[in-house]
Amino acid sequence: MMINNLLELFYNQYKKQNSEDIFLYSLKNKSKKYSWEDVYLNIIKLSKKINRYIKKGDRCLLISENRPEWMIADLSIMMSKGITVPAYTTYTERDYEYIINDCTPSIIFVSDSVQYKKIKNIIPKKDFIKKVIIFDPVCNLNAEFDLDFEKYINLDIDEIFQEDEYEINNFSNLKIERKDIACIIYTSGTQGNPKGVMLSHGGILNNCEGSCELLKPMISNHPKFLTWLPLSHSYEHTVQFVQIAVGAKVFYAESIEKLIKNMNECGPEIMTAVPRFYQNLYQKINASFSKATGLKSFLIKKTINLGKKKLNKQKFSLIEKVINFICTKLVRKKIKGQFGGNLKAFVSGGGALDQEVGSFLNAIGLPTLQGYGLTEASPVVSCNSIDDLRVETVGKPFKGNLVKIAEDGEILVQGENVMLGYWKNENETNKVLKNGWLSTGDIGEFDGEFLKITDRKKDIIITPGGDNISPIKIENDLNKSNFIEQSLVYGDNKPYLVSIIVLSSEHKDVTNEKIQDEISKINKNLSKIEKIKKFIVSKDQFTIENGMMTPTLKLKRYKIIKNYKLELEKLF
Repeated sequence: MMINNLLELFYNQYKKQNSEDIFLYSLKNKSKKYSWEDVYLNIIKLSKKINRYIKKGDRCLLISENRPEWMIADLSIMMSKGITVPAYTTYTERDYEYIINDCTPSIIFVSDSVQYKKIKNIIPKKDFIKKVIIFDPVCNLNAEFDLDFEKYINLDIDEIFQEDEYEINNFSNLKIERKDIACIIYTSGTQGNPKGVMLSHGGILNNCEGSCELLKPMISNHPKFLTWLPLSHSYEHTVQFVQIAVGAKVFYAESIEKLIKNMNECGPEIMTAVPRFYQNLYQKINASFSKATGLKSFLIKKTINLGKKKLNKQKFSLIEKVINFICTKLVRKKIKGQFGGNLKAFVSGGGALDQEVGSFLNAIGLPTLQGYGLTEASPVVSCNSIDDLRVETVGKPFKGNLVKIAEDGEILVQGENVMLGYWKNENETNKVLKNGWLSTGDIGEFDGEFLKITDRKKDIIITPGGDNISPIKIENDLNKSNFIEQSLVYGDNKPYLVSIIVLSSEHKDVTNEKIQDEISKINKNLSKIEKIKKFIVSKDQFTIENGMMTPTLKLKRYKIIKNYKLELEKLF
């Protein structure tokens, strides 16, 4: 609460560190290692350059995969009184054009030639763009217009400043206040054009404070973080400042495909991810467990059962204590070892984590803390703690934000973490911000101090009889099957529910009869109105590339339904 802005947060931490200690590591390019001193000086160097092209409040678009330069660019933009606008690398040229037209950036940062090509044709049409700064060298640069980041950063600081003096304490004299805009993050949006969420320095600092309290019982000095969720997502963007606040060592993963390999390389203590990652982990580990026989099978079953019993705060008998100790030594330790051996916690956000998945991972020795938030809340509202973990909830609200339940069950949030509004979109702002309370669009309830999410307001299926059904709940059940990779439940205002099924790549030859048997098993645990009566099988997965998923791996329901409308309607 004593810190005015995010740069001050960095500077305070920098002063406490051994300046030669490595702070940022790239696992994709092992030569990219930046000490605290490197990061500090590079922010000053880059800010000096940016200052020529922007004034206070100017937007700077940042298009890059996760890498050390991302943080350096973000903090340099802030130091120059600019506003960072992160954008997903998975966007198409058309998406970039929309965002560029909407936020009118003075400067664009791009990571490499692949991203540069996507905006190359847009730039000449926009006279408000003054400079493009490129992290990796690109051939045929326009020397007048484009800047090679690497070449510039490698210049000596005295060469850049020449006769000018740079204030060693300039991070403390910036006159940036907590209420000033730190960034504009465009929501990926399951419907319509994305909206630019304006987040303040104070809002992100408020989130950092809650996060530090949460992590305190778990982490050592210089805790290791592995980061892979896009930094353009508000969740990972804020985690970046949490990493600064706790003096972390930050490792940037190569890709989602190499995540387990990267965990073994760096042995992280904390890793943040979205529910889809944990769902895949659950399926893979479960598939491996199902092959076990004899004593191994017995120990695995005991590990799961006793782990869940402990999670539910049930007491062990003496024999159970002995068996659980053996399970920890022979099963949980081995599992933990496959993820680098140091893991203190996975933190899940960006969507609802299925309760069975959360219970399973915690039971087998992979502590998984489910949190809740949305971009408009900077983004965390609440999170479970390692000391008092309740997998059926999303934990207690962070200190500094108020949470209440509206008459219709909607979760409302008030506090410094709530956004300043949507960029140039007063109508949409007024729809969700009323008297300082943010309407989240999620339905929930309190179980004591713990918040529970019971539904998503706009993803509710309403039957002709007026019953409300959560499609996500049923999809989570379907996705637990060994051979169902993805699913979508459909049936708004229809006599019954149907589903689109996407088979996992190794089970493409599964027959319709086998799928029907699996659905019949799942239906036994569903109420009459929730049962799936019919289904179609999609040959294609829902992906970011084909536009069926958002960059945070949520289904774009309206788009999938539009694509499969004719086939779905034939099922009725």
